[in-house]
Amino acid sequence: MRNPEDKSYVRKMFDEISGRYDFLNHTLSCFQDIRWRRVCCKELKKLRPGRRLLDLCGGTGDFAVTYEKFNGVQDVAILGDFSYGMLRGAEGKNTTAVPVQLDAMKMPFGDASFDVVLNGFGMRNLPNADAGLKESARVLSHGGYLQVLEFFAPRNAFNKFFYKVLAPMFIPVMGALFSKHDAYEYLVNSVLHFLPVDEFVKLAEKNGFELVHVKPCFWGVAYRVLLKKVSADGSAAGAVK
Repeated sequence: MRNPEDKSYVRKMFDEISGRYDFLNHTLSCFQDIRWRRVCCKELKKLRPGRRLLDLCGGTGDFAVTYEKFNGVQDVAILGDFSYGMLRGAEGKNTTAVPVQLDAMKMPFGDASFDVVLNGFGMRNLPNADAGLKESARVLSHGGYLQVLEFFAPRNAFNKFFYKVLAPMFIPVMGALFSKHDAYEYLVNSVLHFLPVDEFVKLAEKNGFELVHVKPCFWGVAYRVLLKKVSADGSAAGAVK
């Protein structure tokens, strides 16, 4: 097992599994990840955000595809990821998002460039979640939304059993059948070493966000965390009461 903070290793790992990434994620989640993305995008539609989208840590583009399905073609749409192989996996998918290889902690965009930032299963792969949240806040407009869909460090009994007993046995074995064993061992360990959801929310609030809601998926195996960027005076522009 390599150091998860070794960015070159993590990038190479995702490049190597990119061709199987969608299939494995759908299979290993019993296709629940598809439903989770749909729910996120439907909820954002109700809030009527602006039409500038960034799918950050977007990998093969499934979140961007789903978002445009429910919210229409955007005026600006970017698919950002640090793995070129993952971005290549988005080719041929039904999205207008332009692929951009980037560092999520130092993005090549100006302040307030987007109205919605999606981040599906990417925050825990950053070497520094604090820096990732700070940069996400920078590129969002005031009142813009950050939708995080993520596997957070387990806290309740079910999640601890799932991630500490079932997942270490099941996911690396299944991953090894179709991909690299150490890649899926890394993915399990990235969950165990990430922040619990409540600590993540506190970190987001420290970096200029207010919490809209936290919703558990499959008894908290994953969480949908919807955050809104607050303005300089601490208010959320256009906040829905």
